[in-house]
Parts: sequence; structure tokens; C-alpha cells
Amino acid sequence: MRQKWTKLDIPDQSGRVAVVTGANTGLGFETARMLAERGASVVLAVRDVEKGKRAAESMTGDVRVQALDLTSLESVHAAAADVRALYQRIDLLINNAGVMYTPKQTTRDGFERQFGTNHLGHFALTGLLLDLLLPVAGSRVVTVSSVGHRVRAAIHFDDLHWEQSYGRVAAYGQSKLANLMFTYELQRRLAVHGTTAAVAAHPGISNTELVRNIPALVRMPLTWLAPVLTQEKSMGALPTLRAAADPAVLGGQYYGPKGMGEIRGHPQLVTSSPDSYDVAIQQRLWAVSEDLTGVKFPV
Repeated sequence: MRQKWTKLDIPDQSGRVAVVTGANTGLGFETARMLAERGASVVLAVRDVEKGKRAAESMTGDVRVQALDLTSLESVHAAAADVRALYQRIDLLINNAGVMYTPKQTTRDGFERQFGTNHLGHFALTGLLLDLLLPVAGSRVVTVSSVGHRVRAAIHFDDLHWEQSYGRVAAYGQSKLANLMFTYELQRRLAVHGTTAAVAAHPGISNTELVRNIPALVRMPLTWLAPVLTQEKSMGALPTLRAAADPAVLGGQYYGPKGMGEIRGHPQLVTSSPDSYDVAIQQRLWAVSEDLTGVKFPV
């Protein structure tokens, strides 16, 4: 293997089934496209089915489109049922979809939108599909976090949905910190099975549609400095692809860009914030997430 991990290091994925959320655009699109090119049967789980169809038509290989709105638990259940009707096994579940720095909004179930979409929707989807991964040796659940999990980030159990006050940056940080805590607790629960691994990744700073909600004072200089501070979507997808496909990856690991500040570069093993490794908070978040979603994971 080359010193710098690239798309050329993705092993043959023939015979594998990959479900990728938010795969009609951005990092999800690139992740799905490269897995399909390497032979995987890929499900694009997307909110906008028409955009999903256009994305699928531009890809090579076995690609299907599945409606999934992570802001609706009803939609999550329906999508899981549809996937179960089509496949008897899943090799890769890639929890990629997300929203960033949105104005204060709630999901259809009353959750703060960033926490509800980025964490709770994926928590529920994973729980509803996990039994299709457990019998499959080498299967993985890959959840995409962000460098934002370090910025004003904490799990606000006393106000998870920001009803008392709202800060879009802090709310995003909470949701991305929750992605990591979910991964680490899920891996602890999966370890006894020995078949499925939970892994996390982050893309650094990539030039995607997510930046449209960044406050104007930040967006302007970011636009000017984009050539230095951001990387193309195809590069931003590589940490997720490595977490999903590199045979050397272990459960509970976290992958991100190699460059300074993990902003850009080829994917490597990285560490997350000290807060993300707090087992007591991970387990409390798990219990709260089960209560909020009503989804219980297979024992």
C-alpha cells in the first residue's frame, strides 16, 4: 500500500452492499460513486429522490435510490423497511448525511434539527438495520463527524433541543460530538459479536453545500481562503472510504485528513477530543437516544 492512502487503495467491493445516507451530493456522492466503481451494490439513501436519481444516473455500477428523510422517524422506519425488503445483508452502513449551522428549527418529531438529523436520525437508522450487518464478517457502521465536534461542543442533557437558547455553532458541535460518542459506545457493544465494527471519520474542510449556512462574517473570508483551507469533495470523502474499506481499520477508530489541523490531506488515523471518550456520557447519551427515538438495538 502507498504511504498516502488514495482511492486506488480501495479493495474490490464486489458482492458487498453499501447504504450511504445523503449520497446525492457532496461527500456522500463521492463516497457512493467510488464504492460503486469498485463493485459494491450501493443504496443512495436521500431526502430528495429526484436528485438521488440524477446522482445515480451519473454513477457506474449497481446503484439504487432510497427515500430517507432523517428529520422524520416515520421516514427512517419506512426506509429501513424498504432496505430490508431488498437485501438480506448489509456490509457497509455509512451515516454521512448532515446539516450544519442551520437557523433554529425542529424536525418533524420536535428535535432540534442539527441534533435530530445528524445524530438521532442516524442512531435510529442504525438500530433498525443493525441485524442485517451482524451476521456479516467484516461489516462496518461508519459515521461521519467533523472538526466541529471540538468547537463549543458538549452534550447538553438539560436542554438537548436548545429550547432555552440557541447557538447554531454550539448545536452543530453537540451533534458532531454525539456522532463520535455514538460510534465509541456502539463499538463497545459490538465487540462481543466480533463481526461488525463501528468506525468514525471526518472530512476536514471540504468545498460542499454544507457551508451555505455559515454566518456571513465567517463565510466571506472562508471563500477568499478556500484554495488554502478547503479540499475537493473527492479528497474529503477519502477518510470515510478508508474507514469503510481499508482492511486494517479497527472498530472504535477515527480517520481524518493528515495535514495541519486535520483540515486537508490524505486520510490517516486521528484522535478526537478528550470529551468524546467519556464513557459515562456516551452511555447516558445512548439511553437518552433510545428513549427519544423509541429504537432499541439488538442485544
